[in-house]
Amino acid sequence: MLALALIPFALAPLASAHRGCGGHEIGRRNLGMMEPRQASPTDEASGAVSIDPAFECSYYSYAPVTNIKANYPTPWIATGATIQPNDQAAMSLFQTINATVNAKFPNIHPKGNPNGSFVGVQYNNSDPDCWWSWHQCDTPAADTGLQADITTVPEPLTWGLGFDDGPNCSHNALYDYLAENQQHATMFYIGSNVMDWPLQALRAMSDGHQICVHTWSHQYMTAFDNEQVFAELYYTRQVLKDLLGVTPKCWRPPYGDVDNRVRAFAAALNLTTIVWSDDTEDWREGVAADDVSPADVTSNYQAVVDKVANGTYATHGPVVLNHELTNFTMSEFISQYPSIKAAFQHIVPLCTAYNVTHPYEEEDIVCPDFASYAAGTKNVSSSTPDTSSTTTSMGSSGSMTGSATGSATGSATGSHSASASSSSKTGAASARLQLVGLTGGWTALIFGGVIAGAFATLF
Repeated sequence: MLALALIPFALAPLASAHRGCGGHEIGRRNLGMMEPRQASPTDEASGAVSIDPAFECSYYSYAPVTNIKANYPTPWIATGATIQPNDQAAMSLFQTINATVNAKFPNIHPKGNPNGSFVGVQYNNSDPDCWWSWHQCDTPAADTGLQADITTVPEPLTWGLGFDDGPNCSHNALYDYLAENQQHATMFYIGSNVMDWPLQALRAMSDGHQICVHTWSHQYMTAFDNEQVFAELYYTRQVLKDLLGVTPKCWRPPYGDVDNRVRAFAAALNLTTIVWSDDTEDWREGVAADDVSPADVTSNYQAVVDKVANGTYATHGPVVLNHELTNFTMSEFISQYPSIKAAFQHIVPLCTAYNVTHPYEEEDIVCPDFASYAAGTKNVSSSTPDTSSTTTSMGSSGSMTGSATGSATGSATGSHSASASSSSKTGAASARLQLVGLTGGWTALIFGGVIAGAFATLF
């Protein structure tokens, strides 16, 4: 038998595979990476309604975050998250998961560095680790016991809508637009951003968007050692629990960089791995090294729309990668939304696309199944749906599977609730790079980190 070749993995040949969120863009826009923390220029009320991107990019002090920050890694820590001193619960869980992962995948080791340089990495050309960054492998071998990554949605002519890298600048302009169109999405949140802009995360929750994990520091996950992989996922999941009251059951690897070792940690934390089928590359606009123009991004959106006409999405739908990252990425989505809506029969969050009626470990929050959402039922109950209906939820492995339908209707109440009102905007999204022309907004009463009132809309 011929020995399988070990291929030296240089950065340049794989540049095209490094698709996904823009780490360079995060560094350029996120003040948390670029300079020390400054005195707060804003407060809860102004943070909830501002649509000025510069204003929203500034930090603010928020008591619930201040009260827990000692329990978490430093936001945007360049070396990656690690288990915090004296966090015995995290250490105990890590040790249990780590023993299982090491036994199952003893030959998978960290690759390259967290900034995405893989120069000199030796890797087997047969791709034994199902490493997405190598050749976009998204289906681990059956003997691994790992579920395939989510890359598409099962419903035909259906756009699986999500936004990476939030919460972030000018979010209110985007969220106002989504609310105005009764459109919900899956938000992949970076733990460090949640610490820096918690009210934006609270708004997404109260507006009814599905929240997923996008790691703590947004770096290449396969470069981290086991403790760092665990910590990047664990602390992002935990901060969402502490601030929003929910424990997500889904995650997206930054840059799509995942292999079976990383998948195994995610699965043990009950996190389904979600990548994508189509990339708008919106994050690359404005990054000097990439030379991507706004027109290029528009063409990328149009390419996904064109696949409807050629029959690509006659039997399923795309999971499309776009971002909440900058004013441009959000305004570009707003400009493209009418074309998307005209071409696709449905635009849905991923929990709805997969009939995951319980998107969090807390089962009092319910996501409408596809049939209900398509029929226009987007409010949900805080209690479990009628048991006579058949639904599919994520199991202990965190897998989003199944296509059964059921019913999820009613008005929501519960301890993590909000009173929100959205006024119709009289202005139009006419400025692609500046959304300050949009009027209207969102208001909420927030007391000590608990959103008060009742969910007006949740999915």
